[in-house]
Amino acid sequence: MTAPASHYAAQPWLALLDDAQRAPIDPAASLVHAFRRSVAEAPDRTCLAYFDGRLSYREVDELSDSVAGHLAARGLAPGDRVAVLLQNSPHFVLALLGAWKAGATVVPVNPMYKSGEVAHVLRDGEVAALICSDRAWESYLRETAADSPVRIVLTGCELDFQTRADARVLAFERLPQAADADDLTAVARAGHKAPEDREPASDGIALISYTSGTSGAPKGATNTHGNIMFNAERQRTGLHLPEAPVYYALAPLFHITGMVCQLAACLSSAGTLVLTYRFEAGVVLDAFAEHRPHYTVGPSTAFMALGAHPAATREHFASFVVISSGGAPVPPALVEKFRAGFGPYLRNGYGLTECTAPCASVPPHLEAPVDPASGTLAVGLPGPDTVVRILDEQGAEVPFGEQGEIVVRGPQVVPGYWRRPDATAETFPGGELRTGDIGFMDEQGWLYVVDRKKDMINASGFKVWPREVEDVLYTHPAVREAAVVGVPDGYRGETVKAYISLRPGADADADTLAAYCKDRLAAYKYPRQVEILADLPKTATGKILRRELRSRARDQ
Repeated sequence: MTAPASHYAAQPWLALLDDAQRAPIDPAASLVHAFRRSVAEAPDRTCLAYFDGRLSYREVDELSDSVAGHLAARGLAPGDRVAVLLQNSPHFVLALLGAWKAGATVVPVNPMYKSGEVAHVLRDGEVAALICSDRAWESYLRETAADSPVRIVLTGCELDFQTRADARVLAFERLPQAADADDLTAVARAGHKAPEDREPASDGIALISYTSGTSGAPKGATNTHGNIMFNAERQRTGLHLPEAPVYYALAPLFHITGMVCQLAACLSSAGTLVLTYRFEAGVVLDAFAEHRPHYTVGPSTAFMALGAHPAATREHFASFVVISSGGAPVPPALVEKFRAGFGPYLRNGYGLTECTAPCASVPPHLEAPVDPASGTLAVGLPGPDTVVRILDEQGAEVPFGEQGEIVVRGPQVVPGYWRRPDATAETFPGGELRTGDIGFMDEQGWLYVVDRKKDMINASGFKVWPREVEDVLYTHPAVREAAVVGVPDGYRGETVKAYISLRPGADADADTLAAYCKDRLAAYKYPRQVEILADLPKTATGKILRRELRSRARDQ
């Protein structure tokens, strides 16, 4: 039986949303426009809190104007790409706003990426400018950027804009300023004026967000300014936070969740964004106690770590109005354990880079149901402007309650991938996002995610494509065959496991192969488990059977 199109088009979830969540919105054209509105409304309010440092909206506006003016003076043209490879510090926000004010497109890069991963992004994105930490530039990015289109480099030291220098996360020293890079902080304080006539347009590309694809090589999703502002405005109007809200940046800002649900929503709300460089449970808890945030979002693993910290108390979480969890499935048991221990209810959410973070979430006035048949916790309800459908393998809609591929249509869905027309046509037929995730929707409109259509591994909210890890393993001289699968992990949700067969006469053990990958891949990608077999299972045509390896892992 095939459900008529009207089942999903009727948007049954609308009945569960409140008036504010259903109300039409009129987002600003870009975050630059929304930020300037906030500057006008509250120029002296704290915009960024970084340990003991504070920057007001007026100061952030002036500092980012100066970054924009410097970039333009260095020859950065409208539409050029600026890669930003930074942790959660004021430098990231100044670089982002400065690049946008200069008319550029930002390419956020994971600071955990190794040289080869960054090199692909710089070349594929034809990046003209790179903004990074001084340590990353000296340790590996100078060599990486040498073989790329990068012609402008700004480096920053994250010891700037604060004096506390918390050794738990800021245990490094300031380096001498490189002769082949400009000092980001000095540039920001130089008083340059932002160039005129470079206002971002709603349909202009704000971000090229690189995400792994079916080929294993990351491809860039083209998040427009309008995509970002739509989801930021829905966050702002739908979360019911108080005036002058305080957001804690638990998710990294380079990730689309941190970018939209924390940074964009906060700046468009004239709120305060609390930054603490990177995740360290004790530092996070101290920030909660000091800044009393109203909202944060992060992966379930972060809340596991916070809840397990010996110093954690209910008082640490008492100020929160809403806490969201995204990036990886949240087990129902974790939600209840966290609520029992600390008070807040962790609100699930679901989204992808290709739909600019959330396309479904649990509203503040509701709790997500658990499917009685599977024990799966719902990831949320779509918004009023979004249509989520469930399709079978032939592309036909399935009835409520039946599983199929989740597809999304709405203002948050990106127009496609950067210079990848074939991949765009495959993933966005008719402008609708084929997520590759398997799920179902109940008759009320609650969405459930139960599996992935393909072999992507989701480790702590970070997506890992097996072939990318396998390609690294195959560069080791001892490796004959390699297959990488995701296996269940109580902390990370999934972890990466590699099955290896060795070349005749080769001598390599599991620890050696894991370390080899660790040196060449971001920390979340390298295999935490390695098992060496005489031969890997294959089809009659010689294709390695990952599904058998996953079954083997489950049975061990």
